[in-house]
Amino acid sequence: MGVLTPLISTEIRGEPVHIKAECLQRTGSFKLRGAWWRLSSIPAEGRAAGVVAFSSGNHAQGVAWAAQRLGMPALIVMPADAPAAKVAGTQAAGAEILFYDRLTESREAIAARVAQERGAVLVPSFDDPWIVEGQGTAGLEIAAQYRAQTGRDVERIAVCCGGGGLSSGIALGAPDADIIVAEPEGWDDMGESLRRGEIVPVQPDPPATSCDALQTLRVAPLTFDILKGRGATGVAVSEAEVAEAMRFAFERLKIVAEPGGAVALAAALAGKVSLAGTVLLVSGGNVDPATFRRLAS
Repeated sequence: MGVLTPLISTEIRGEPVHIKAECLQRTGSFKLRGAWWRLSSIPAEGRAAGVVAFSSGNHAQGVAWAAQRLGMPALIVMPADAPAAKVAGTQAAGAEILFYDRLTESREAIAARVAQERGAVLVPSFDDPWIVEGQGTAGLEIAAQYRAQTGRDVERIAVCCGGGGLSSGIALGAPDADIIVAEPEGWDDMGESLRRGEIVPVQPDPPATSCDALQTLRVAPLTFDILKGRGATGVAVSEAEVAEAMRFAFERLKIVAEPGGAVALAAALAGKVSLAGTVLLVSGGNVDPATFRRLAS
């Protein structure tokens, strides 16, 4: 039920590069792909109890949108400091929200308990084969769109990364492309895990970041193993580089990117990703107006 999002050609420092604008996906991010694929796989007789998910907002909106159209109740465990735009979007799609404190409580534990109490299906944001497979449709589209536009195969894809659902899905959907995961500084646990060859969690007291969608404290074996097996690498970007990417997206591409959705573009603008033969994911556009004005002005 997602839409075919555009592959936009542009230039960075005089070199051609392509942008996959998932910020123009239904609900404003790629998350709808995995959410729809997971929820639509639930047999009709198992839908009455609904679903439970945990998310800072984009997965929440995707699950809520899919559940509403499939006639299923949905409860989303969201951090109390989630962006207002994401909370509003989730509520508008008819989902119930249960807030938690991301510093002192475990969203996974809360969601598991509620799902068990309700007999509902638990829908993780990235640690689920169905979710990864659904996100991988973006990789299939990139490979086909890039070849149609250039006559060549895409060489590398830089992907915004939190838990790795999108990047691992794209690694499967575009198996001939090099995969680069981009994360905010201090939250680059997937990149560090790939460098060390084993899962490494985010270190204690990580820095504040505007990239709310990428504040995953530990990646999953499922996504890590896929990316490790594909030889993926990682880069990290600063808050200033994220803000510059948001400005570039707005001024040059005429699209709105949220901070977490702009990190791959930020890495390219900062010279941390080779540009030739590259596609950059702008993976989400759900940002509060005040935050956008502060960062992108």
